[in-house]
Amino acid sequence: MALLEVRRLAVQFPIGERLFRTAKRVLRAVDDVSFEIHSGESMGLVGESGCGKTTLGRAVVRLSEAVSGSISFEGEDITALKCSTLRSRRQRFQMVFQDSHSSLNPRMTVEEIIGEAIEIHRLARTREVRRHRVIALLEQVGLDATHLRHYPHQFSGGQRQRIGIARALAVQPKLIVCDEPVSALDVSVQAQIINLLRDLQQSRGIAYLFISHDLAVVEHFSHRMMVMYLGKVVEIGDTKRICQTPRHPYTQALISAVLDIDPHSKRRRIVLSGEPPSPISPPSGCPFHPRCPIAEDRCRSTAPELRQVSEDHQVACHLA
Repeated sequence: MALLEVRRLAVQFPIGERLFRTAKRVLRAVDDVSFEIHSGESMGLVGESGCGKTTLGRAVVRLSEAVSGSISFEGEDITALKCSTLRSRRQRFQMVFQDSHSSLNPRMTVEEIIGEAIEIHRLARTREVRRHRVIALLEQVGLDATHLRHYPHQFSGGQRQRIGIARALAVQPKLIVCDEPVSALDVSVQAQIINLLRDLQQSRGIAYLFISHDLAVVEHFSHRMMVMYLGKVVEIGDTKRICQTPRHPYTQALISAVLDIDPHSKRRRIVLSGEPPSPISPPSGCPFHPRCPIAEDRCRSTAPELRQVSEDHQVACHLA
């Protein structure tokens, strides 16, 4: 049984609502997305800015509400759980945010930030036990007890991200959604955070949904990979297989843009024309057809379904 199972999930946001207007326009941020993550597995999620990556990650942990579809965690459907029940379930899944500065309360010390989750879920009987747990968590992420009384502004970006990871680990989750956790960091610090996440996965068996626009990082970190375009999944499967033999034209363009340090490489850059369509009024048929260099008439009229093209490799393309 999969740890996380998402089926036909859709997230929409009403826009342009005005007085006396009866019909609302909607922005389709996530449109009919299905996937699953198993225990101890890393699922990479990639795509251009605005494709719905972050919204999907927030929907998985119920920070954004779905309009249809289902989210099952350890066999339990959490899609419609009420707040009182959902609060206890959140102990099993947590999120690390992209902006480590705004995601940490500037008026709270590190001890209070990490200890808050322990207190809410009643994981420590006394204040002393809670402090010992906070110190142990800090040591796990490369910090120590001397940082307990410090505030977020006193740390570097990499250190703040470590604090965010420690806060997520405080409730001993089985799944962590990482929303671009290294995109705002220097390359050397990125490597440290990636190695930290990997070590924690090996020692704790944590599963990750790792959201990133950097395919090189996803290729290095993730077991499986999912590519999104305009709110839809266009390719999903084993990371190495997708990176070596991408089948969707959009995935091929993304991978061609990754820096290749091999001087003898014959990789050619694929430059897509135009801009991504608006999720408010997506095109008919395949959402990628206005920019696709090999689109045919059926691509403009019929939306492709995800289909199996090889072992653990699915593609939503008529021509794959």
